[in-house]
Amino acid sequence: MVYLFVHAIWCVARRETLLSRPVRRVLWGQIQKEAGEKGIKIVVVGGVDDHVHCLFQLMPAQNLAQVIRTVRSLSADWLNDNKLLTVAFEWEEGYAACSVSPSGVQQVVEYIGKQEEIHRTKTLESELQIFDKFQNRPEAG
Repeated sequence: MVYLFVHAIWCVARRETLLSRPVRRVLWGQIQKEAGEKGIKIVVVGGVDDHVHCLFQLMPAQNLAQVIRTVRSLSADWLNDNKLLTVAFEWEEGYAACSVSPSGVQQVVEYIGKQEEIHRTKTLESELQIFDKFQNRPEAG
């Protein structure tokens, strides 16, 4: 059996701090429920007021971009349909993602579970820089 683990982060549009703790409590469960109904396995989901972390367990035939598009669309629709916020909700277009080795899954699960604690001292920008390190390759020369 082949599984691909991917840690993805995406942000609330304009990085607005709309996801209060009570909203997050219900949203994370809803994301897992609706994703599961679409055949998308989420190992863990978490985050803070302005962004979401999600660890996906993808089957080889699943397309990461489509999985993220589906999860974001379902969750934004659910937030708007249930009027949990006083404004219309939308996600930013882009996302960051990197693969996770099976031996690193537990560490990522713990990291996502500690998001509130981590963001007491760490900014979203500094967190995204870690993803940038994995994206940038040394220039050949």
